[in-house]
Amino acid sequence: MKKYEVYRNMRKGAVIFGLPISLFALMMVSILGSLLIIIFSFGFGIIIGLLLFNAVLYIALIRMANNPQLFQMGNPFPKIISNKRNSGFDYEQD
Repeated sequence: MKKYEVYRNMRKGAVIFGLPISLFALMMVSILGSLLIIIFSFGFGIIIGLLLFNAVLYIALIRMANNPQLFQMGNPFPKIISNKRNSGFDYEQD
């Protein structure tokens, strides 16, 4: 009898082929575009080029999904966290 494990990583998000849903959708759009180009052009070089392009894109998306801080530009947290209402007046001396 086969034994199944309980899936405990519910908060991680859905992953297909190691990619989050948005990056997987980008990969599928690239593959569909490549298939259209292959159908309407019969060059062997184009077919090999598109296969290489899709492979490189997949590798880049996997690395981007595994290391998201590479593309993080700003600081994720504000300098000051306060519940006070901001009046817009600045009382500091210049």
